[in-house]
Formats: sequence, structure tokens, C-alpha cells
Amino acid sequence: MAEEAKAKGNAAFSSGDFQAAIRHFTEAINLASTNHVLYSNRSAAYASLNQFESALTDAKKTVELKPDWSKGYSRLGAAHLGLHQYQDAIAAYKKGLEIDPSNEALKSGLADAQSSASRSRAAPAPNPFGDAFQGPEMWAKLTADPTTRLFLQQPDFVKAMQDIQKNPNKLNEYLKDQRVMQALGVLLNVKFKAHPGSSEDTDMPEAETPPPQPAKEERKRPEPEPELEPTELSEEEKEKKERKEKAQKEKEAGNVAYKKKDFETAISHYSKAMEFDDEDISYLTNRAAVYLEMGKYEECIKDCDQAVERGRELRFDFKMIARALTRKGTALVKMAKCSKDYEPAIETFQKALTEHRNPDTLKKLNDAERAKKELEQQEYFDPHVADEEREKGNEYFKQQNYPEAVKHYTEAIRRNPEDPKAYSNRAACYTKLGALPEGLKDAEKCIELDPTFSKGYNRKGAVQFFMKEYDKALETYREGLKHDPNNQELLDGVRRCVDQINKANRGDLSPEELKERQAKAMQDPEIQNILSDPVMRQVLIDFQENPKAAQEHTKNPMVMTKIQKLVAAGIVQLR
Repeated sequence: MAEEAKAKGNAAFSSGDFQAAIRHFTEAINLASTNHVLYSNRSAAYASLNQFESALTDAKKTVELKPDWSKGYSRLGAAHLGLHQYQDAIAAYKKGLEIDPSNEALKSGLADAQSSASRSRAAPAPNPFGDAFQGPEMWAKLTADPTTRLFLQQPDFVKAMQDIQKNPNKLNEYLKDQRVMQALGVLLNVKFKAHPGSSEDTDMPEAETPPPQPAKEERKRPEPEPELEPTELSEEEKEKKERKEKAQKEKEAGNVAYKKKDFETAISHYSKAMEFDDEDISYLTNRAAVYLEMGKYEECIKDCDQAVERGRELRFDFKMIARALTRKGTALVKMAKCSKDYEPAIETFQKALTEHRNPDTLKKLNDAERAKKELEQQEYFDPHVADEEREKGNEYFKQQNYPEAVKHYTEAIRRNPEDPKAYSNRAACYTKLGALPEGLKDAEKCIELDPTFSKGYNRKGAVQFFMKEYDKALETYREGLKHDPNNQELLDGVRRCVDQINKANRGDLSPEELKERQAKAMQDPEIQNILSDPVMRQVLIDFQENPKAAQEHTKNPMVMTKIQKLVAAGIVQLR
């Protein structure tokens, strides 16, 4: 039961339903409270919901139960890191690395914790205007404004802007520079006047407050003020801008062609876009999508690999890298001809999910894993080898070497899962070994594969008989006789069951036997339903207190069937 709950928790976690994962892991913990893996998994689920206090509690329990398990310290470090307890996180990761020095997750976690600790020591209070300088739109705004456009030709101003972009707290160092104040005004959409005591020269006349005019006789001829001209981009910058614009036009044209299923034209446009601009991996991923549609899987994979490599060089958005990996995985699936061919596809989908957890990628991964498993079964299928393994199992069965017989019957089933005889024979072995639930499962599978195979009913009836479920065994034997009315094994089985049921009816059971049979019966859902039925409760009262009413009840086949089940179970005795 705990393993089943754990499996449900893992499935919920993989699909991103962390609340459901926590519920299932909690259920599993209630059933197996000393299983360290369950606490570890629940800690990860709590951390995914940013519930780091709960994650920390589970992580501590994990390392308490299994102090030599490195993953427990990974969970502990992640929880401390989420709570900004950087030194505790560092200590946890280091402890884990003592156990498993080559663990990449622990190494990465330690690096993150150390980096966060350094930032927490060094970082001053954030500047409230820092966000205005973030993003590429800053340069566009400064270029568009005639006041700040000229400043961009001055290297010291450009350096100041770059410093503030990298570290917004440096804004305080540059506030005395009126050019920076002017730039801040442009970025915030607010006009600042120059500070009256400032010694810095802004290179620009102030429009709102013209200087006072001297007396006529003293007035000198004013020097002509320079006209503001658009900032001149360097030839290299102009060319780069033009090439990016051309690349975007080619991409748009490629998208139109792709939608029209004009794949060759689309490829041509995407290729030209890449020639104009090699700093945008979307051209590569788009061309890869076209190759995928065309069935040119090798070309698709090549473009995806290039997109991933270039994207990491340029520190591109992780979602774009995940998209390229997913596209590559899809191409690998299309090329797969055997189960082993699915392995690189599965690995690629897993890498994509580490970059970005996308439901579509997760579905593709699950589909690939399922297809691999099905192919493995098909590749392993060999009826001839299955028959040989079954015969080997028969030999060991005759020698009463039942464990070895089970081994060969199991191999026979793997080689041919549709052979009812292998299930029947393995059921007989399990019965001999006292593994009755396993024997019952195999017998039922045998009957499912071939409902006319009398051996299957004999195996199932025998297991039920040994489980002292005589009424169920009787039903099984009778069902088998419908297909093979003269089968002596089935007839003998019916006789044995009837003897046991009659023994109970006569009250010939010892007190221990009766107690055991009743206890077993009370666990049977069917018996529980009969006893909880108000109608049947009244019938039982009538049998005890009202003989006339009881006589009427005996005429009802449905009631008598239920009475017989209670008798067979030892719950009721007829005298």
C-alpha cells in the first residue's frame, strides 16, 4: 500500500501537482513511517510550493533516518537555502559531499548557497530607481530622447549607464552627474532641473529657465546655440541594426510559408535570417520544425544541437533551449526502430525538462517510455523459446524444485505473455509454495487468456480451497464444468467443497475451526455487504424467531444464495 501511494505521489510530482504529491506521500508515510525516501520526496514537494519550513522538517527527518544517504543532505540544503539560512545550507551540502564527492546536484547546490551568502553580506539596500535602468529598452529610450542622445557619444556617460545596469546600487555614485539625472528623468518620464550648485557641465542649455539678458549696451552678440541632431550610430552599429531588421523580415516570411506548408520556401527564409543575424536561435529552432515536418530528422537534430550550443553561449532564455531539446527528442522518436533507439530520445526529453518543465515535453517523455517498454516486450517475444522454458519448468516441477520451476515459467511468460499454460503451471507452483495470492492471480490470468481452459479453473479452485473460501471455490469448479462437464479434477473439487460446506452446516467444526472461518469471512466484502443489508438482517431474525416467515424466505432463490454463502462462511448454521 505504501509503495502504491508513493507511486501516485511521484506521478503527481512529475505532472507538477505538488499538493496532490504531498497528500500521497503523507499517506505513504502513515503506512511506512521509517521510509526515508518518502520524507525526502515530500520535502521536495513542499520546497516546490515554497513551503520551506515544512520542507526543512521533512529533510531533517530524512537524514535522521538515513544519515549516510547523500540526497537527504541535498534536500536539507535546499530547504535552508529557501529560508535564506545560507550557512546552514552550505554545511548541509558539504556534509552530503563528504558522503558522495562526485554528486553534481550537491556541488551545484553548494555553489548556489555560497553565492547567495556572498550576496547577502555584500549587497546594500536596493536603489528604488534601479529598475528604470534594466532591460534593453533603456538604450532605446535614451536614443529616442533628443536631450540624452548626444550623451551616448560620450564614453564616460555610456560607461556610467553600463555600471548602473550591472549594479543598480551604483546609481547613488553617479547622481552628481547632471547627465545621469537627465537620463533618469527620461527613463522615469519626469523632467529634472540641473542642481544650482552643480559644477558639472551638462553640454545642454536648459529650455525652461533661459539666462537673464544683460543691458542693451552691454549685450554681446549671443553665440549660436548648437542644433540638436540625431545621434549618429557607428557604421558597424548601423549595419548590425539593418541586418537584424532584415533577419526579422525573413523570419516572418518563413513563418508565413510554414503555415502554407511551403516548406522549401520556409527553409530558404529561415536560412537567410540566420545569415543576417546569428545571435537569435529562434531561426534555427524554426528551421528545425520545418525539417521535422518534412521527415528530414537528421537535419532537424543538427539544427537543434546548434541552437542549444549557441543558446548557451549567448545565455538565451532557458525556455528556448528546452524547445530545441524537445524538438530534437521528437525527431529521435520518429527515427526509432527498436527499443534501444528510444533511449537517446528519453534522455533528451529529460534534459529539456531540467531546462523548463513543460507539460507537452512531459507527455512526450511518458509516451516515449511507454513505446520503449512495448517494443522491448515485442522484441523479447519468442513462442519457441517460451515453450522450451515451460518444459524446463515442468521438469523442475516433477522434481519438486518449485522455486526453480517458477523461474522458468516466469521466463516463459516473458517470452510469450499470451500463453495460458505458463500461467496455469506457475499458479500450481505458487500453490505448492504456499504463495496463495500469487497463485490466485496467475490462475485468474490463465482464465482471462482462455476461458475454456479447464486447468485454469482447477488451479483457481484449488487456491480458493486452501484459502478456506469453500463457497468461492465451489463457484469456480462449477464454472469450469460448464466448459468441460466430465473433467474429473473439477468434479473432485466440487465434492471436496460440498463436504466442507456440509460439515459447517452440521456444526461439525471445532470451535477453533469455526472461529478461524468466521474471522476470515468477516474480512470478505461480499459477506460484509450481506450482513449490512437491512433485508437480510430481517431474514436472519425471521429464521431464528418466525419459522413461518422463514419458510417464505426459502422460496426466494436470491435470499437462499446469500444464506448459503453465510453458511459456507460459518456465520450461520442451519439445524
